[in-house]
Amino acid sequence: MKSIIKKTVFTATALSISLFTASNVLAAPEVTLRFSHFFPSVSGQHKDIFLKWKEAVESESAGRIAVELYPSSTLAKPPAQYDAVKNRIADITNTVQGYTANRFPLTQIVELPGVSKDATNGSCIVQTLYDEGLISKEYSETKPLFFFTHGAGIIHTVDKAIEKPEDLAGLRIRRPTAVVAKLLEGLGSEPIGMPAPSAYQSVQRGVIDGVALPWEGQLVFRLNELTNKHTEIGGLYTLAFVTTMNKRVYNGMPADLKKVIDNNSGMKWAMKAAAVYKDLDIKGRKQAEELGHPITTIANGVNNPEWKPILDKATEEYLDELEKKRLPARKVYKRAQELAMTCSTDASY
Repeated sequence: MKSIIKKTVFTATALSISLFTASNVLAAPEVTLRFSHFFPSVSGQHKDIFLKWKEAVESESAGRIAVELYPSSTLAKPPAQYDAVKNRIADITNTVQGYTANRFPLTQIVELPGVSKDATNGSCIVQTLYDEGLISKEYSETKPLFFFTHGAGIIHTVDKAIEKPEDLAGLRIRRPTAVVAKLLEGLGSEPIGMPAPSAYQSVQRGVIDGVALPWEGQLVFRLNELTNKHTEIGGLYTLAFVTTMNKRVYNGMPADLKKVIDNNSGMKWAMKAAAVYKDLDIKGRKQAEELGHPITTIANGVNNPEWKPILDKATEEYLDELEKKRLPARKVYKRAQELAMTCSTDASY
């Protein structure tokens, strides 16, 4: 009798293990995507954009797609993120196009002064430029999922207040891209190129005197701790970002899983990202205010008569450079300006 009971228990246990193993096999993801970016794991971008995207994709695929997030440049340094996806060191990245100089010149038109009003407006502009095919050729090496921009770029300095262009003379200012460098050079500063994650240490060591960042960047990269003077020049610049995927990985997926990726692409996610950036801008500015930092706001922004001629000159020079390379810069610029008028600043979508 004991032998029969033992045999029954053994059989039941074996069956349970077998069923458990089978269910695990069935639940195993068919595709695992490594998603790399340079933002800290505690940042709003990581938690409220990329983690949410991961959750949406995994849920809509019923677990058939798994997404592994690699924040803080753990798979590739910021300037190498795009090539990391092209070469399949990562499967997906979010990166700043301008971190790779001269690769996305038409996309970077959105960086020019006065093009976008805020993160929502800018994100709508750059996503639409891509959707309409005006900048799509720049992304032939990967599969773009969605585009967005941060909010208005601000000048933040250590101790010295900036009220007019001459106040920037000789100051070493961190610049994100070559386009923004042209603006800062025209204003008399010495632009120093570096990705945002490197700025804190550079300010701390006295390598630079300030940074060009939106309020969001001041919060996420803790620059409000070091730069205590802030100058808002409405419409000074904005940066474009792209979330993009390795083409071979995407093309190799079953049609229904491609549909999951497609459903989590385009304007819907451009607006989700923009909403996060707008919220972070509010928090970053509030933090500076709570720290007692003086904030100078230039009347009429880029249209202020002291600033406008310099910024207009930098814009014309950039567009001329692209036209000389036979790129349709003025066509893209004109369309971006049109979209700036029609794209909402409301992040709901």
